[in-house]
Amino acid sequence: MDDPSARGELVVVTGMTGAGRSTAAKELEDLGYYVVDNLPPSLVPDIVRLVDEGRGTAQPIAVVVDVRSGSFFAELPPYLAMSSPEHGGSGRRTTLLFLEADDDVLVRRQEAARRPHPLQGDGRLLDGLIREREALRAIRGNADLIIDTSHLNVHQLTDRVTAAFGSPATTSLKISVVSFGFKYGIPVDADFVADMRFLPNPFWVPELRDLTGRDPAVAEFVTGHPGAEEFLTAWVSLLESVGVGYLNEGKRYVTVAIGCTGGKHRSVAMSEAVAERLRRSGLDARAQHRDLGRE
Repeated sequence: MDDPSARGELVVVTGMTGAGRSTAAKELEDLGYYVVDNLPPSLVPDIVRLVDEGRGTAQPIAVVVDVRSGSFFAELPPYLAMSSPEHGGSGRRTTLLFLEADDDVLVRRQEAARRPHPLQGDGRLLDGLIREREALRAIRGNADLIIDTSHLNVHQLTDRVTAAFGSPATTSLKISVVSFGFKYGIPVDADFVADMRFLPNPFWVPELRDLTGRDPAVAEFVTGHPGAEEFLTAWVSLLESVGVGYLNEGKRYVTVAIGCTGGKHRSVAMSEAVAERLRRSGLDARAQHRDLGRE
């Protein structure tokens, strides 16, 4: 008899045009997922059935569904609601991945690609984005994982996808600890935000100015200052506590944003330290640095 717990995950990739759906799909394919792009939601059950029959139920699947499906896109919420085993679904755990970015970023990307927006009609590209954002509002609210790609390059996005879907232990809590600079804005996809500007800035130490928080000298300067250890202990304890609750509620992805002025020294060092301590406690945590190198 088929063991439902051994069935591969079904990842539904959606989001804004230009936010990186194709990049995410390619990375999922590299991670071993069977990927189908631009699929009408009504055909998702057929794809799952064909993969089950041809490759086995352990094969993970990813489908890209977006507004290019036209009126078929409205079928996505009902399908997601009915995909669970208790509603006679495939028995696969379904994860909805939503990719988004700021409008100005999406406009620049679409203009660089020299492609019109599928919903702009005779209007401007921005008109299409506005219509698309409104059409996706309800879907975004039901997403299991939201990745804002406004400040991510291709490699950083693939790192985020790998962190979320690359581990065989797909039921574990995955924590992304993201350093950032406040002068570049707070990550919109953050579940928690911490401010490291209470610590002395290595920028004002001549021998540390050109280094980053990844360099041992800077890391020791930041984490060795009074107050840093207390923060690390309290913050890691908090994340361990809420992590249990998140798993109980079915939330498997947490983004922790740690900021300083420019995202080069204090936030980077503390993000690395937080991620390391979380890993020591048995959690799947990775440090990522959104603004490192922007200065």
